[in-house]
Amino acid sequence: MIRSPFFRLALWVVLSVLVLFSAAAMFVYFNDWNRHRPWINQQISQAIHRPFEIRGDLSVDWQWPQTLEPSWQRWIPGPVVSIKDVHVGNPAGFESGDPSKPGSTAPPSSGPGSNSKASAPAEHGVQFARIGQATINLVLPPLLWRTFDIRRVDLSDPDVRLLRKPDGSNNWNFNLPNAATGEEKRWTVSLGALSVDRGQVAYDDAKLELAARAQLASLASEDTENGLYGVGFTLSGKYGKAEITGEGKTGQLLSLRDEKIDYPLRFEARAGKLAANAVGIIENPRALSGLDFRVSVKGGSMADLYRLTGLVLPDTPEFQTRGRLLGTLEPNNPVWTYRDFTGTVGQSDLRGELTYTSARPRPKLSGKLSSRQLRLTDLGPSIGIGSSQPDKPKRPGKVLPDDPFATDRWDKMDMDIEYEGLRVIRPEAVPIESLHLRAVMENAQLKLAPLDFGVARGRFKTQVMLDAKTKPLRASVRGTVDNLSLSALFPKIELMKKSLGRLDGGVALDGQGNSIASILASANGEAKLYVRDGVMSQQLLDLAGLNLGSVVLSKMFGTDKEVRLRCAIADVPVSNGVAYARNLKVNTEDALIDITGTADMAREYVDLDVNPKAYELKFFSLRTPLEVRGPFAKAHVGVKPGPLVLRAAVAVAAVAAAPGALVLVPLTVPGAEDDEGCAPLLANATKAPKAGPAKASNQETSRVTGSSTRSAPIEQPAAGESSAGAPLR
Repeated sequence: MIRSPFFRLALWVVLSVLVLFSAAAMFVYFNDWNRHRPWINQQISQAIHRPFEIRGDLSVDWQWPQTLEPSWQRWIPGPVVSIKDVHVGNPAGFESGDPSKPGSTAPPSSGPGSNSKASAPAEHGVQFARIGQATINLVLPPLLWRTFDIRRVDLSDPDVRLLRKPDGSNNWNFNLPNAATGEEKRWTVSLGALSVDRGQVAYDDAKLELAARAQLASLASEDTENGLYGVGFTLSGKYGKAEITGEGKTGQLLSLRDEKIDYPLRFEARAGKLAANAVGIIENPRALSGLDFRVSVKGGSMADLYRLTGLVLPDTPEFQTRGRLLGTLEPNNPVWTYRDFTGTVGQSDLRGELTYTSARPRPKLSGKLSSRQLRLTDLGPSIGIGSSQPDKPKRPGKVLPDDPFATDRWDKMDMDIEYEGLRVIRPEAVPIESLHLRAVMENAQLKLAPLDFGVARGRFKTQVMLDAKTKPLRASVRGTVDNLSLSALFPKIELMKKSLGRLDGGVALDGQGNSIASILASANGEAKLYVRDGVMSQQLLDLAGLNLGSVVLSKMFGTDKEVRLRCAIADVPVSNGVAYARNLKVNTEDALIDITGTADMAREYVDLDVNPKAYELKFFSLRTPLEVRGPFAKAHVGVKPGPLVLRAAVAVAAVAAAPGALVLVPLTVPGAEDDEGCAPLLANATKAPKAGPAKASNQETSRVTGSSTRSAPIEQPAAGESSAGAPLR
């Protein structure tokens, strides 16, 4: 017989352990656990700071070997806890169950396995969750140091209701003990895997005006797609006034411990005009990280995505996109990238990559987009020209766009987006060929710099600043017109094909308002344009859509007569929404035309006088000043009666006195000096326009001398600055 003290000690330890395990096994097996429910309910309620109650049968059994354990650990017996009819209440402030109505007593929606007793317990109010049955696989040794090491939880007939109030607070964040506050930590819980068989999850979000229900059920073997999915679900509810419908599939067993498991998920859903479908995986469901999905989205306007996603996107026509969405929903660092996506907006194509990054004080959206083919009308709603709501009534007798900018969301997100429209489809009257812009929004200030248009083989380069921190919105525009070809502006005019004319100039305007119409109605600044060696004709102006100019030209020179330009300038100051024709002249081979008057953009009313001065003395010429008056939508062009009547009377008198004199003495208008050129005229027009209130005069005269030298492009101050370079106040 071996009498070694060490051997006897070891044998004693082994026997003691076996006795303890045997006693524990017998206690677990024969003990009536239902007698301990009050104590268990109290301990868990105190730990999670909300009501918890087991109302059904509570039993504990042993599992051996432990199939979920690795290596030798599987041979350690583990308890399996079975609980029926479990109720978990809401935290303080959510007892009513309705996040938008604190006094409401509406019960949660019933789901599979629910009953009247569980749906509205009188002592707990509306619940966070009710579970028909839960089976919990525990690891035994960690219980000795007050740790619930749960390898797996199987839920049957769960009914869960998630609530979020308008202030953003929710009922699914559990207030567990915190060592930093000195609160005693009673138990530690570690959860490994979760499976669900039948059930319901309801989500009510007062902030998003979203109420959705998901019904869950195990999939039949033929619907699992070779075992990839295990649970199917259907969606229903409301998003605002829109009905929500949808369906999807997920994996059967959800691991909440492994760092990478590629948990599968696919779904498709619709809310009103918005529809989405996604297929992919979640690498780490516990941290909601490593999301990789193929996603398709379509809707009536991109602006509709804001309430669901928090993305501040422009108002657009109907859109659809398809791409790869990668990212994470980790609470401290959610980042999303919509990569290599393609789609359409209206009848324009769209492609590119966008990245959404959560940050303080605002998240940020950045990326690069491009269109091979941009239809100009599809861009209209996003810049306040034409609404995406076609049924919206138009303002009678008005032409300036008055759709308000949606600035109420500008302080919710920052943005840095670059866009390239390679080819622009537009009406023949608008010769835009391409578009390039960079949109930077920061702290409710939107800057488009550059906002460049390729126009008629030249460029219209602008910078636009919109500041929504002020009420009403403050806007500033700086732009240069550089080297636009007149032959490209009007390609269908035969004579224009030989024209070497160029259009140059600049604009500097500041204004306030919530739409293009209101900004122009308060605008201050200047616009200067000048043209060399061009052609005017009624046909040309008709093709340009300039009906008013076409009427003026036909009254001055006759129907469809083409008139060769030497030069033309437009030096127009703008003060408080009124544009003054301070120096607006057209120098043709026949005459110098001087235009004076105003255009009131607040009233949308024009009041102009067109005064021609002929270079040649022509017999019986009755050319006389014209007047252009009336609203922008329907201005009237007429001959000023005074000068015409006087000149006609002189002609009649001359004929009566000496009929032969008709072939000898021409009747003329006051003549401009012959052979006048354009250099002094253009010298003033090529000066950089200035922003701010302008001092307007009705007449500015300048003599013209011959010159054909092009001036350098006008240099502009930046948008948001005065002409002196200082920030606008």
